[in-house]
Amino acid sequence: MTSLDETGTVVREPGAKAPARQGSAQRRLGWLGVAVAIVALAGLIAVPFFVYPVFIMKVLCFALFAVAFNLLLGYVGLLSFGHAAFFGGAAYFTAHAAKVWGWEPLSAILLGAAGAGLMGLVIGALAIRRQGIYFAMVTLALSQMVFFIFLQAPFTHGEDGIQGVPRGHLLGLIDLGSTLNMYYFVLAVFVAGFFAVWRIVNSPFGHVLKAIRENENRAISLGYRVERYKLGAFVMSATITGLAGSTKALVFQIATLTDVAWQMSGEVVLMTLLGGMGTIFGPAVGAALVVTMQNYFATSDIPVTVIIGVIFVLCVLLFRRGIVGEAIRLMKR
Repeated sequence: MTSLDETGTVVREPGAKAPARQGSAQRRLGWLGVAVAIVALAGLIAVPFFVYPVFIMKVLCFALFAVAFNLLLGYVGLLSFGHAAFFGGAAYFTAHAAKVWGWEPLSAILLGAAGAGLMGLVIGALAIRRQGIYFAMVTLALSQMVFFIFLQAPFTHGEDGIQGVPRGHLLGLIDLGSTLNMYYFVLAVFVAGFFAVWRIVNSPFGHVLKAIRENENRAISLGYRVERYKLGAFVMSATITGLAGSTKALVFQIATLTDVAWQMSGEVVLMTLLGGMGTIFGPAVGAALVVTMQNYFATSDIPVTVIIGVIFVLCVLLFRRGIVGEAIRLMKR
């Protein structure tokens, strides 16, 4: 028998036998994950010399978006249809700060992430009072309110958006107008955001989040303030989502209503489910797959949404845990 202590760590009852084989398998998977991360990082460092860097930057931005969203869906079990508000809202904040106020790029990005976190605090405080489909609908409704605010607000320039956002000089030293410099800056932001999610998931706080996902009533009976943990996870997810949206605004030098629309929230749900929710690497793989298909089939006669829909149906039928989730299941077997 096992239980959770006050830090959220799994504790085994006295006299219970430790599952040695399972622990050994978990350690092997852990080392395999480290190896995959090292190989992936090495590949990302070298890839701009072989692939169009702007395309890879787009993949990294959406991968970070999906990883941040998975923190809420995969590890807390909360399906939010309003994450586009944080993604697009941060893009607007960063674009305005960089173009109108003349802020340095890193400061503008941090402002966007902080603004998204503040929005997450307000929206999350209202949404976590509901569960299941009601939570999803509340986040969708509040996200649509944010969409219309940005549509009408003077500083967003309506449907035109904020165009011509300058990339500027990082810390006043590195010219981000250079595509290669911008790429490695985006890569650094992605690695920082990814590491933050990994650290959250593998902390005592993350263990409590998993306990809430598995059995919320039991977590309450153990004395945890479940609503506070949910709100904390919501704000963290919104902040890292804002980091992704802010970076995308600098990469493409524009912030538009597309990033705030509800369709963007649907896309990140699709990315997470395709890659495998509740896994660290799954959402990033799903984001890379979706963005690649959108780029490759953009000029085809078949609508991209139809192709992505077919692939999603096949994934649900054949890979119910997502691509990475099924791969992990096979390794455990």
